[in-house]
Amino acid sequence: MSTAPPTIIPNVAQPVPVVSGIAGQPEVTLAALRRFSVDEYHKLIKLGILAEDGSCELLKGLVVHKMGKNRRHSLVTRRLREFLEPLLTNCYVDSQEPLIALDSEPEPDVYIVRGKPEDYQDQQPSANDVLLVVEVAESTLKQDRVTKKWIYSEAGIPVYWIVNLIDRQIEIYTQPSGPAKQPDYADCQIIAADGELPVLIDGKEVGRLVVKDVFP
Repeated sequence: MSTAPPTIIPNVAQPVPVVSGIAGQPEVTLAALRRFSVDEYHKLIKLGILAEDGSCELLKGLVVHKMGKNRRHSLVTRRLREFLEPLLTNCYVDSQEPLIALDSEPEPDVYIVRGKPEDYQDQQPSANDVLLVVEVAESTLKQDRVTKKWIYSEAGIPVYWIVNLIDRQIEIYTQPSGPAKQPDYADCQIIAADGELPVLIDGKEVGRLVVKDVFP
């Protein structure tokens, strides 16, 4: 396990070093916040302390509020699902649902899971079940490039895409380090809007995505 988790980057233009308290009370530094295990996070939801509505996710032990989705984000997510689903056998596409990854439970915009949904009736898929994970990034780009990349590489998810709406490109990360002091992906390829990218599932190419077809 890593010993120095990345700072959770707020979904704002500039990182915020403190958490603002009630007026007149002291602010709380990020380092002082209580980190939760995945089991503790599930208990908070079960007890009704956290809402079971997808409004937050667990990132490196911290409960993080999710940003709202604009229409561009929703459209790109839908296009990715519609493209990927016909390509798959013995696995399926899910979207904005939890997956368990060590001390995190992110809710990726799109991901591909081994087997079929009925195989996961009693528990969420874990990182070991995931073949490809995708984040559609605009206001969350910095967090997706840092915190989410750390989480997915540490958990050993083999392929991570960032669909970058700002620069109109797709960033492909492969060869995860797994648990390490500084988890990362060894290889990164950036495919511009006029390019194509191979869709690799379990190391096999199952199709090619024309990048411009994803963007509005």
